[in-house]
Amino acid sequence: MTVIDILLADDEELVRAGLRAVLEAQGDLRVVGEASDGAEALTLARSLRPRVVLMDVRMPVVDGLAATRSILAGCEPPPKILVVTTFEHDDYVYEALRAGADGFLLKRARPAEIVQAVRLVAAGESLLFPAAIRGLAAGRANGAARAAMARAGLTGREAEVLRLMARGLSNTEVAEHLFLGVQTVKTHVSSLLGKLGARDRTQAVIAAYESGFVAPDQG
Repeated sequence: MTVIDILLADDEELVRAGLRAVLEAQGDLRVVGEASDGAEALTLARSLRPRVVLMDVRMPVVDGLAATRSILAGCEPPPKILVVTTFEHDDYVYEALRAGADGFLLKRARPAEIVQAVRLVAAGESLLFPAAIRGLAAGRANGAARAAMARAGLTGREAEVLRLMARGLSNTEVAEHLFLGVQTVKTHVSSLLGKLGARDRTQAVIAAYESGFVAPDQG
């Protein structure tokens, strides 16, 4: 069994204690450190090298958005970052996703949802809460994103894969939908990420929405 190492970053000790209790009740999840602000989160991410960081979006000293950018730029390999927030429709959350966070989780989520979210983000093969990300992306299409999508020059198959990714399908589900092998789908995903300059599926899907390539009501 592969154990997923997790770093918790939240300025509320009670929240960190609750998350630790939920996560460490699972045999494959292990909390390796806790940070009370974004600056501490960066220091611990560099030293502990967690696979997943649960990042509160609003913290003193250095907030979750700035910490996300710093961790992704300063850690090799970068961890997966799961933004933890009180409010679903929060510009901070959207900006964190644009900066490279892999998904977000509401603080009121049930324990089973928290565990599932961490495992899904760690696996990195499907989009976390696609409907919620679609809602955050609504109305954000812009010309610069459209130009960037045009320059990317996706093939027809890559375009099909991206549209299915935006619906939240995993590689296996995309493969079944398009009657392809899973490895072939992984190759297409890797190629379209490179063309879009996206570090992961979340960033690619945001680029698809912002460019108008996929409309929020079509995801």
